Amino acid sequence: MAETGKGGVDKAANKPGSMRIDTALVRELAELLSANELTEIEVEDGDRKIKVRRDLAPFVAAAASYAPPAASAAPALSAPPMHAKEDVGQAPEEISGEAVKSPMVGTCYLSPEPGAKPFITVGQSVKVGDTLCIIEAMKVMNPITAAKGGVIKQLMVSDGQPVEFDQPLVVLG
Repeated sequence: MAETGKGGVDKAANKPGSMRIDTALVRELAELLSANELTEIEVEDGDRKIKVRRDLAPFVAAAASYAPPAASAAPALSAPPMHAKEDVGQAPEEISGEAVKSPMVGTCYLSPEPGAKPFITVGQSVKVGDTLCIIEAMKVMNPITAAKGGVIKQLMVSDGQPVEFDQPLVVLG
């Protein structure tokens, strides 16, 4: 580790051709990353540029271990209502098909804008390239499209729900 002098400036930075690094600034930027749940921050000052980045893989894995798995919530969405006498004691129907999974961490939207008709509904037929939902990540709207044709068997997420990488979004049969 580099030795620092007064004000947290790296002493090696006094050598010709070397960059002056303010370790206090780097620490402050790292704290901003954590406090604001960011993955990267970049600061420019003239010809000096400092970028601080952190890998979210350990954090995502840790968060996933504390969050209830998405698959456990799915049967509750597909379970028949338990209001009729003949429904009592029946197990929920098993949904078969191929799960379309989230390619990224973000927020899932089922319609193009608030109040608009959803892209898909259960029982609807879709073909290759049809938009199933949108995942917003870092203020960028990423359409999630059908890789193959089929019928929407089940929606595994709700509108505006945060999603994790590889989380099932839709069951396509």
